[in-house]
Amino acid sequence: MLAKEIMTTEVITVGAEETVKEAAKILSENKISGLPVLDDEGQLIGIITEQDLIVRNKKLNFPEYIYFLDSIIYLESFNSFEEDFKKMVGTKVKEVMSEDVISVDPETPIEEIATLMSVENINRVPVVKGNELVGIISRADIVRVMAE
Repeated sequence: MLAKEIMTTEVITVGAEETVKEAAKILSENKISGLPVLDDEGQLIGIITEQDLIVRNKKLNFPEYIYFLDSIIYLESFNSFEEDFKKMVGTKVKEVMSEDVISVDPETPIEEIATLMSVENINRVPVVKGNELVGIISRADIVRVMAE
């Protein structure tokens, strides 16, 4: 089976300029855990997930550091702290979304998609043709196919 045979074509999306609150409302009302983010031309530019929203409510831990020869050396990843901080204070989808979207094309075999989801620990994969979003495949879609 191929992606085009199991994908959901009626994809619920959100714009980059929408508020985080609106995205959370869409996720909640539709009982889904992630939304593809489209730009003004309808091109896929990111994805916002429940995980991106949960980060906003977690305890912010400042990275530990030491001073050495008048320099600051971080003992933990400062990049991770910076990313979490940006997500915590962001009010627009574009400030909170993940930009590195893993996607597949309509001809991708289901076995590759299942492997990709497992290895990358992701719950959904947008299906794109060129830069156009044509569908989405979730873990539930793969489980549904297995049950048939």
